[in-house]
Amino acid sequence: MPSNQQGEAMPGLVLKNVGKTYYGNTVLRGVDLAVRPGELVALLGENGAGKSTLSSIIAGVIPPDTGAVMTWQGEPYAPRSPADALHAGIGLIHQEMRLLPELSIAENVFVGHWLMKGGRIDMATMVERAQRQLERLGLDVPATRKVGTLRVAAQQQVEIAKALTLDARLLILDEPTAALGDEETDRLFEQVHRLKAEGMSFIYVSHRLAEIARVADRIVVLRDGAQVAQHDTAQVPTTQLVREMVGRSVDRLFPDIAEPVTDEAALEVEGLTAPDGSFRDISFAVRPGEVFGFAGIVGAGRTELMRAIAGIDPIARGRVSMLGKTLTLNSPMDAIRAQLVLVPDDRKALGVVLPHSIADNCAYNNFDQVAPNGWMSPARAAEFAAGLIRRLGVKGTPAQAAGSLSGGNQQKVVIAKWVARDPRVIILDEPTRGIDVGARAAIYEVIAELARKGMAVIVVSSDLDEVLGLSHRVMVMARGETRGVLTRAEASGPRVMELAVS
Repeated sequence: MPSNQQGEAMPGLVLKNVGKTYYGNTVLRGVDLAVRPGELVALLGENGAGKSTLSSIIAGVIPPDTGAVMTWQGEPYAPRSPADALHAGIGLIHQEMRLLPELSIAENVFVGHWLMKGGRIDMATMVERAQRQLERLGLDVPATRKVGTLRVAAQQQVEIAKALTLDARLLILDEPTAALGDEETDRLFEQVHRLKAEGMSFIYVSHRLAEIARVADRIVVLRDGAQVAQHDTAQVPTTQLVREMVGRSVDRLFPDIAEPVTDEAALEVEGLTAPDGSFRDISFAVRPGEVFGFAGIVGAGRTELMRAIAGIDPIARGRVSMLGKTLTLNSPMDAIRAQLVLVPDDRKALGVVLPHSIADNCAYNNFDQVAPNGWMSPARAAEFAAGLIRRLGVKGTPAQAAGSLSGGNQQKVVIAKWVARDPRVIILDEPTRGIDVGARAAIYEVIAELARKGMAVIVVSSDLDEVLGLSHRVMVMARGETRGVLTRAEASGPRVMELAVS
């Protein structure tokens, strides 16, 4: 730990009695937290527990309530804006992307603190320095490339690279690995360990409990806005952490799913190849009632394959068929009419319209049911949404804005509006990205129920435990190609990773 000239340990961040109330609703109360130099403190809790509120207070996004005491490096700390926090040496990497899609990676990395030379922006130096950070994170793309052309996982790595260019002494990482595979996560953790050795501090917010033991020094658990547990080690049983987070035991995270009763395929994919080579010669079949998982590191071509099957992206060659009938996929509507639907990997950008109500979001995909005569009655839309809310167990009302829901309930809304079309095949790409443990269990039960009703379910996930826990069979992809299909009995973490990196 860094020390001053007298050899005393330098203080880091200290919070006492931090709370926040909005319009009489207390979302955070009486939280005490200390983060020492060179230390990583994991902040755990369900969605709505207060983690984001606490992070926003520390990062200067919002002020705490009166009575809170904050100090940073031994001095009073009261940032009035994120710029104040950054100037003090504290930065926040948001879970939701804050990048500008029309700018290059280098421009995004340095936006707000441009490098200047001779009165002009020094683009050459910015590109060189940004490229160095990308290489350290293992992202093999040019820093001159537009951010809008990158997939979600690569954009997340750009966010991380952006933070690493700041002269920060404490970084708040909000779900930094939510869109990363195992290999990218390993690279990030290597960087975190190196920065910790240099005295940098971290507050690490994550729903992936398996990561905590690898990267954290201590753990703080929030529930319903209050601090309910603190552990001076990260070696805490997952079952204990889950119980502290949700206030109850979640004994069985993955539900039982019966074996499919028929060998007849609901969906068949034969020799599918992308024009850009992102996937090549992919063949598989999924039966009614089967959960078919896709595993592989980021860049394996899984999302690109799903988009092509769903009619979003073009196919160079190959065939997609439903119940033996070859599909012509010129647009997503072709797949939807064939009762094949896709729940995308980024629910907030592609799945829901956040300012609009649950009723409106459910109606957008189902005008033929909600407004068969071309005129949508608000009462009819609300009734339609209410039925889906009951069916999927959404904690919300038809008139409630989707943006006011937790991540888990937003995901249920996305699934609900597609389930309303009674599909034969549903593809779920990263179905629990950024969702807490309790909400994950609920989403898993939804997936199991869809399979029980005879739907063919495809699950694509960067969370290997998720793929193994849900799937009857697992296809492993690497660099756009199939590396193998494993039965539940054959599939294991080591076996899947062996194929994924081959």
